[in-house]
Amino acid sequence: MHSPATDSTTASWRRTVDSPSLPEVHRSVAIPEGRAFWKKMGAFAGPGFVVSVGYMDPGNWATDLAGGAQFGYTLLSVILMSSLMAILLQHLSLKLGIATGRDLAQACRDHYSKPVVIFLWILCELAIAACDLAEVVGMAIGLQLLFGIPLLVGCIITCLDVLAVLYLQNKGFRYMEALILTLIATIAGCFLIEIYFSRPSWMGVLMGLAPSPEIFRNRDMLYISIGIIGATVMPHNLYLHSSIVQTRRIGPDSGSKREAIRFATIDSTVALLGATFVNAAILILAAAAFHFSGHQDVADIQGAYKLLKPLLGVSFASTLFALALLASGQNSTLTGTLAGQIVMEGFLHLKLRPWLRRLVTRSIAIVPALIVIGIYGEDHTNDLLVASQVALSLQLGFAIWPLMRFTSDRSKMGEFVNPLWIKIAGWTIAVLIIGLNAKLVLDSLLAVVMK
Repeated sequence: MHSPATDSTTASWRRTVDSPSLPEVHRSVAIPEGRAFWKKMGAFAGPGFVVSVGYMDPGNWATDLAGGAQFGYTLLSVILMSSLMAILLQHLSLKLGIATGRDLAQACRDHYSKPVVIFLWILCELAIAACDLAEVVGMAIGLQLLFGIPLLVGCIITCLDVLAVLYLQNKGFRYMEALILTLIATIAGCFLIEIYFSRPSWMGVLMGLAPSPEIFRNRDMLYISIGIIGATVMPHNLYLHSSIVQTRRIGPDSGSKREAIRFATIDSTVALLGATFVNAAILILAAAAFHFSGHQDVADIQGAYKLLKPLLGVSFASTLFALALLASGQNSTLTGTLAGQIVMEGFLHLKLRPWLRRLVTRSIAIVPALIVIGIYGEDHTNDLLVASQVALSLQLGFAIWPLMRFTSDRSKMGEFVNPLWIKIAGWTIAVLIIGLNAKLVLDSLLAVVMK
């Protein structure tokens, strides 16, 4: 049994924590006693890498490939900015979970009125469906490129990953973390090799890290930029991280919580910097291989796969690309299951069997994928991937706002409340993302009217 939270930080919540987040793995990972830094770091390491998976999923591939092929290295600055945003926001997410014993969904349920809770839940479910859509399409493309399986069949095959998720959940959370880390290493290794053979202009890469005002003037560039932000800072990752950090068995005292926040932040930051490398590598590869070789129109994964071998002059370049894509899609399905469970249980206090929850989520994602592929053919799958990431970005503000609201409230966080500089940085990020989304919607409406 898990006792409800009774510490001082629960004073302003409407109810105590009546059920822990992810109860089957809650406080299941022991933390060694003593002051040995690396032993403790090893025990706390894991949740950050689980979360980082969402920052290198097939949706990221679509936006990064489109950005690199069309605009060269220019949008590297957007990847860097998005990653810095993500590092701060994931820190706030894990801090909320450790300090209050609540995940973000539970915190919303314990603070807002029921209509607001239902509204936020629906938005978060849509975000998970959009992310799952990208995973379905991405894995189906990977299966097609490697084994020649038709996309429609590949989409249906992706439903079977529910068996892998259930098996890992029964084995223990550390097994899931180990598999995810292995798949991340596979993705990173593939792109290290690809970057070596693509021979990018490192001066161009450095210049691309500086923000360009052209991003705000060019609607197509802004659209891809917002897609990159949506693919990088995923709303459901904020819910996920606030939950899985509670798998560590830490003490209830302030000192133990402070130590846990410090180690979890190191874990998260290192993992997200690794995800930044993968995202930047995809864009750099697309820029070096396609943009500067007269193939700026290569904006989809299949086209990139076909051209990598002749352009790089390496026979296995395309195979490495497809293998990394398949690993990326499989990795993302693992975290999508957990996020869906956390959101439904946290917002609604409704529990479904894991296999049923996964099949429902997968079905919601597969239907639009099958419709688009069936009606428009396989040529429009990349448009579907990019659109799913823009949809994620449009919903991001509704996750950041409550996260900032709760972690900036001393009555909820106690001594772990955000300092002034984090409040300024966090609210600036929230306003920036909401403003960019508003501009994109306005520009899109004006474009429709002008037609």
